[in-house]
Amino acid sequence: MSFRLCFPKINISGAGCLSEIPAELTTHGLSRPLVVTDAMLVKAGVVAPLLSGLKAADVAPVVFDGVVPNPTVTVVEAAFALFQENRCDSIVAVGGGSPIDTAKAVRILTANPGPISLYEGIGKVGKDGAFLIAINTTAGTAAEVTSNAVITDTARQVKMVIIDTHIIPDISVNDPEMMVSVPRGTTAATGMDALTHAIEAYVSKGAHPLTDHSALEAIRVITKHLPRAVENGKDLAAREQMAYGEFLAGMAFNSAGLGLVHALAHQPGAVKDLPHGVCNAILLPVVEAFNRPHAVARFARIADAMGVDISTLTEEQASLAAIDAIRALSAQVGIPKGFAELGVTEADLAGFVPKALADPCAGGNPVSATAAEVLELYKAAM
Repeated sequence: MSFRLCFPKINISGAGCLSEIPAELTTHGLSRPLVVTDAMLVKAGVVAPLLSGLKAADVAPVVFDGVVPNPTVTVVEAAFALFQENRCDSIVAVGGGSPIDTAKAVRILTANPGPISLYEGIGKVGKDGAFLIAINTTAGTAAEVTSNAVITDTARQVKMVIIDTHIIPDISVNDPEMMVSVPRGTTAATGMDALTHAIEAYVSKGAHPLTDHSALEAIRVITKHLPRAVENGKDLAAREQMAYGEFLAGMAFNSAGLGLVHALAHQPGAVKDLPHGVCNAILLPVVEAFNRPHAVARFARIADAMGVDISTLTEEQASLAAIDAIRALSAQVGIPKGFAELGVTEADLAGFVPKALADPCAGGNPVSATAAEVLELYKAAM
């Protein structure tokens, strides 16, 4: 089989590595970056060390802090307008998936005509845009390493999935010191998002030996360290391991692809404005129970990676234990049991189905699902 492995040109990781960013910009002759982030991160002081370092290096940042969870087309347009008005020459994203995806969308518009909806789908971006540094503050989305961006089109009530190598950041940054202030609920949700990436990549149609290794190691690391990071956000060792795990998961799914968990999760996330990681976590055991009979050996290995003692189990028993382990971890870190707790009703579900089937992530699932099967999966996740 043939496959591609595409990553940022430079990946910087480790406690304190944020200090290297000013030099990276000046080395490339850049002096006026648009810093894309959200107001909460600014208020919490997370962005301040970056801004101080940039100014000390005679770099003049322009801050856009209007990113919202599940960023919209309107947010992207506002950020791009600020980029143009201030004649920015680069982009620095600070945050989780929402700021980084917004920055990726802005990058598209710096070199390609709008609107951003033109680029929904796979491989539709024609040109590289402005130099992009993605500073990750959550151990979950892996947006800093991937070719994916998800932007909500509120008019159509859909999450547009944009997949293109032109939007991979030039430099990705994972400094665990930037993650210690992330709230407990966000840590849990983003960590389960990372686990979803790893599991979906491992069982996807596009899985191959190199992604298999990354995915299984990500599953092992996340399962072991996520509860610690949720319990004590200042546990720097746990934060560092989670940054490592989510990055490995991103490496895996950026090549192998995802599946029905993400395809189904995007719909309630768009319509009800729900946290992406929570939607994934609710759907993960439901969808993987549907997938399990088609990849029994792989689910047995997932169980092993999640710390289940499979030495006395048959392969079938071990594969079933993987689903139990996913549910147990989700409960341990405080994920809601179902969508009903989040305001989704049974009346909403039928409207989700066609959009889920059309989602670009659906094609990577190890087995195809009919509309009736997708509806039953949603019902099982209520």
